[in-house]
Amino acid sequence: MASTTSRRALRAELSLAGRGMGASDERTLFIVRPLLDIPKERLLATLRRAKIKFADDPSNRDPRFARPRLRTLIPELAREGLDARRLALLARRLRRADAAIDSAADAAEAGVKAGGLSGVSAVFDAARFARLPSEIALRLLGRAIACLGDEGPVELGKLESLAAALGAALLARKTGAGTFRRTLAGAVVTLSDGRITVERAPVRRSGALTTGKPGRANRRKAR
Repeated sequence: MASTTSRRALRAELSLAGRGMGASDERTLFIVRPLLDIPKERLLATLRRAKIKFADDPSNRDPRFARPRLRTLIPELAREGLDARRLALLARRLRRADAAIDSAADAAEAGVKAGGLSGVSAVFDAARFARLPSEIALRLLGRAIACLGDEGPVELGKLESLAAALGAALLARKTGAGTFRRTLAGAVVTLSDGRITVERAPVRRSGALTTGKPGRANRRKAR
């Protein structure tokens, strides 16, 4: 059984080489916050009583930021039964569900992969991929794009839009009309010959280099 500190820890795993894509140099950073479940007022009272100095971040009270504004809603939420303890319980349940879904995605990945080299491409069997639960398919697609793309984190909303479009193409493919090619976060996703391929997107070329005409940015300046 895990220790109290481990159970209370909020663990953030930041994979530096992509998760589940067979990377050979995967390193993980663990962020442990064992006091996260303790109310702030109790922590402050304990520190003051023990005469332990602590940092006070003024941005925590700055209404320009979302977190301080949300704190003003805490009394209203508590009156509706959503106090800090209940919200912490909800967070623990969500983390538990998230871990279960990730484990299911790990197991599903082996069944749908159809080749591809680590760090170069990821290839999924289209028919088997189409039969996956939508959340599992979304996570596998997101992992591949995050591993192979080079334009930063994958935005969930954009990933969901891409996955929906891919799902429509997979459905149309049953009639022989399904084609798909779309880029996201520096990766390109292609549906062809019964396979879904994720790989690094080609380097973009500006309009000035390819056509001799002003690029979009230059046209905006000219206006």
